[in-house]
Formats: sequence, C-alpha cells, structure tokens
Amino acid sequence: MPAARAALLVGATGLVGSFLLQRLLAGERYAHVVVWARRDIGKPHPKLKVERVDFERLEERRVEAEDVYCCLGTTIKLAGSQAAFRRVDHDYPVALARAAARDGAQRLLVISALGANPHATVFYNRVKGEMEEAVRAAGVPKTVFFRPSLLSGPRVEERLGEKVGLVVGSILGPLLGKYRPIHADIVAAAMLKVAMEELPLRTLESDEIRRVGLGPPYNS
Repeated sequence: MPAARAALLVGATGLVGSFLLQRLLAGERYAHVVVWARRDIGKPHPKLKVERVDFERLEERRVEAEDVYCCLGTTIKLAGSQAAFRRVDHDYPVALARAAARDGAQRLLVISALGANPHATVFYNRVKGEMEEAVRAAGVPKTVFFRPSLLSGPRVEERLGEKVGLVVGSILGPLLGKYRPIHADIVAAAMLKVAMEELPLRTLESDEIRRVGLGPPYNS
C-alpha cells in the first residue's frame, strides 16, 4: 500500500463535504486530515485537525497537504446576493487553489456543477465556469473538477425546487442521463477514488461521477 499522506478538506460541513470527511477519516491512505472551517465542526477523531480560518484570507494560509479537496458552494438565495454567491463559489476556491499551488500540493479536487461554462448566459453556470478556469490556471499539477447534477442526501435547509427535482428524478431515473439526481456520497466516493487511483480524468460530468463512484472501491 502506498505511504499514507495528508489531506486538506475545505467545505466539510456541506452535503458532499460531510460524506467526504467520513471517507477520508475511515480509510488508511491519509495519516492526517485537516479541515478548514469557520467554526469547530464537532467531529473529534485522532487523525483530524480542524483549523478555524478567515475565508476572506484563504490565500494567506499555508497548505500542508498533498491532496486538497474543495467542496465549497452555496446558492444565491442562501448567500443573499449574486456578489456574495460569487465570493463563495468563485473567489474562495480560486484563493484555495493558489495557496495549494504555492505550497506544493499535488492534487486538487473541486466540486463544480453540471453546465459550468465561463460563457454561459445563466449567472450560476457562468460563475462555475469562470471558477474552473481560474482554479485550473493556479497550476496544481493534478486538478480535477466534478460536475454533479442535482444532489440528493440529507440537508439542513429545505429547498423546495430541489425537492421537486428529486421527486421527478426518482421517477424518470436513467431516462435523464447525466441530469439524473446523484447522491452526495457517490460524489464523495468518486473524488476519493480519483485522488487515490490516479485516474487520468480532469473533468467528470455527473454520469461519469456515478460510474466512478459506484465502481469497485480503491484498496484502503
């Protein structure tokens, strides 16, 4: 088994991030797991270190991990404005990517969104596409983007539009192709597998995330 290495996770309290943290801690590939968060996340574990950070100054933080996982994301409704949404979904991931590149991280795995395109007319998709471009330009050797469709899984807040989408998705299922809703834990599994197995992938659309995440597990 390859030597254990260190991981940094940003966005551990989100839907995908919470499942990913469980997987990072459960496996043997990581000797240390660091979480950057605004507050303590209340998940004590012998190899977990939670560092409280100012997200407005992420680029100033030192990254001491080979693998960096970015699960940051919000909605315009929760953020309160387009500017606030852009700060969370664009500025923070870009700052993290630049810090990771500067400090020698080898792998950067980032949650984006289906439809991400810097030239999109839809604001949400355009911001995600611009984020991908800027994160890629930061220069971490292996940078991989995950573009899931509508995420399913336990959420703290209720989102009516997403609930309707999940009901429709559960009915239509495979007929939706890559637009079929996907469980957050499948996304987490795919992120870990891509990092561990050095799969030659740079951008995974939702259907490929499902295929990778549900495939044979890596040897933990």
